[in-house]
Amino acid sequence: MTMSVGWYLRRLSRMGPQEVAGRVGDTVRRRRWRSAPPACPSLSGARFTAVLPAGTIAAVPADAAKRLVAEADRLMDGHAEFFGVVRDDMADPDWWRDPKTGRRAPSGYAFDVPYRSEDAVGDIKQIWEPSRHQYLTQLAAAYAVTGNERYAERVAEHLRSWWSANPPLRGVHWISGIELGIRLLSWVWIRRLLDGWPGAADLFEGNPVARNQIWHHQRWLAAFPSRGSSANNHVIAEDAGQLAAACAFDWFPASARWRADALRSLERQLRGNTYLSGLNRELATEYHGLVLELGLAAVAEADAAGVQVPATVRLVLLRMTDALAAVVDNRLRPPRQGDADDGHGLIVDGAGTDRWASLLATGDAVFGRLDWWPEVTATDVRTPLLAALVKPAELSVTRPASRPAHFADAGMTILRGPEQVWCRCDGGPHGFLSIAAHAHADALSVEVRHDGVDVLADPGTYCYHGQPEWRQYFRSTLGHNTLQLDGGDQSVSGGPFLWTRHAESRVLVADASGEVARWSAEHDGYEGSVHRRQVELTAETQELRLVDEVSGPRRTVQLAFHLGPAITADLVGNRAQLTWTRDGEDRSAVLDLPEGLSWQAHRGESEPPLGWYSAGFGRKEPATTLIGTGSTDGTAGFTTVLRFRG
Repeated sequence: MTMSVGWYLRRLSRMGPQEVAGRVGDTVRRRRWRSAPPACPSLSGARFTAVLPAGTIAAVPADAAKRLVAEADRLMDGHAEFFGVVRDDMADPDWWRDPKTGRRAPSGYAFDVPYRSEDAVGDIKQIWEPSRHQYLTQLAAAYAVTGNERYAERVAEHLRSWWSANPPLRGVHWISGIELGIRLLSWVWIRRLLDGWPGAADLFEGNPVARNQIWHHQRWLAAFPSRGSSANNHVIAEDAGQLAAACAFDWFPASARWRADALRSLERQLRGNTYLSGLNRELATEYHGLVLELGLAAVAEADAAGVQVPATVRLVLLRMTDALAAVVDNRLRPPRQGDADDGHGLIVDGAGTDRWASLLATGDAVFGRLDWWPEVTATDVRTPLLAALVKPAELSVTRPASRPAHFADAGMTILRGPEQVWCRCDGGPHGFLSIAAHAHADALSVEVRHDGVDVLADPGTYCYHGQPEWRQYFRSTLGHNTLQLDGGDQSVSGGPFLWTRHAESRVLVADASGEVARWSAEHDGYEGSVHRRQVELTAETQELRLVDEVSGPRRTVQLAFHLGPAITADLVGNRAQLTWTRDGEDRSAVLDLPEGLSWQAHRGESEPPLGWYSAGFGRKEPATTLIGTGSTDGTAGFTTVLRFRG
């Protein structure tokens, strides 16, 4: 996907003068570096001292270590999966090849590579992901828990291969700051986890190639920070990686300055990216997880180096952790809201480790759990490692005395009923910053689960680059459980990560207490009309009632309900019988749909896309979507009732 002149003009219109000036400076610097790239200073006597405290590895739970080693053995055999693509070439990877399309990215000066063009490069996410080197942190962790040197030797082999194939400023791996930041964080942990292996020092501090790479990564991040309308989760990754490297690899004349600048930026950006309620401002749950992981890892690194961290940094991470504990369902699954690309800050665990349980376990270890937090029984490797580095700190903050249900600043409300009924209602802002890059056109959508099973599902994300029709579908209004007017989205897209007009929503009622929990909100995304939705969840009858009203002139209506992939639907007229199985037990519900609309079931359609569910980035599977079509005269309402059977 290449960007048109029109896209650049729309993108420019979302920038302020300061951002424009900064980007002009970036362009000048890139041209200067092309002809006269910066040179790494010569060094001698570099040492690595940011090691784990004694006894840390012994604290790793046995079952978590077993999962890790099983994953490491698969990697040693060359097997891995990235975004739904199974790879068998990871014993000796080609760092520039996309296995999905078979294309190989062009070489040359990094900023000349057209990385958004799948025709020229392939799927850039497939190329970038292995080079975050998080699979190498897994191998290094396997060495740490087993002492088996074959894992360490494979890590060394791959790092030397990558450094040789990717000299500074050459090729696709020197384009995006988030990639450089996460890669630096991985290298810090690789060095730490390999401590004790005889070759560790010769691989890193004793290796001029490694030192050159580390210096150039940090120099790049200092020169080209994400700016203005792009200062979302990317800038957090850049700051976290820069801070980690400047603390652990404190070898360069600029290290102190890089460290101070990164910490100052991290403090400012964490506050800017996070609501006071603790939810991430991008309103994309997976990025809440990514930012929290990055923030915790950055604090651990600073504490290990004896660098004083502002209390505000810990306060933001504490609020984020409490917010996560508040919004998860009874199976510890958070909402599926906004974009999701399976991005992680630090991976040292094997397959089967629950990301959200791991984050809550780390939050418990670092901040202490509250009485209303859900219980976490799962184990992980990462928690004892981070907890061993983070220093105890007294924080002056009042934490919620009971489980919050309504997050007014984020416009998110969680309604809970008996039998593990969980409902997320969305009445919040369209997204974060002027471009709202990771937002979906999902105002007033609902997401409903029963014992952790998606019943009315948020379909997910699936892709970013290269497949514009699928990108558009998964972020569209029709791709969510809400109402569409005249076949258009509530917010106007200007490109795959750009919205030029944002629907504005406001919550009218949010009362999750009592036998009947109530929520109501409205938005103005359809010019000349207002869509208002009311939701009631009755505990005694396990009944969820939705009423949609549209004020304004007569318009065509499409009301969508996306069912989870586990749900089988039998639609007769305006009634759908829903069935599924959970832990070997048959479950069921009845969905009575508005009589004033004509209902059809869609499943796995491609022209245009409709009836799909994406469990993770790069993966999609057919799922049933119920679409009701009709019109409104400005006064009629549409009532939907979902009844769970005991």
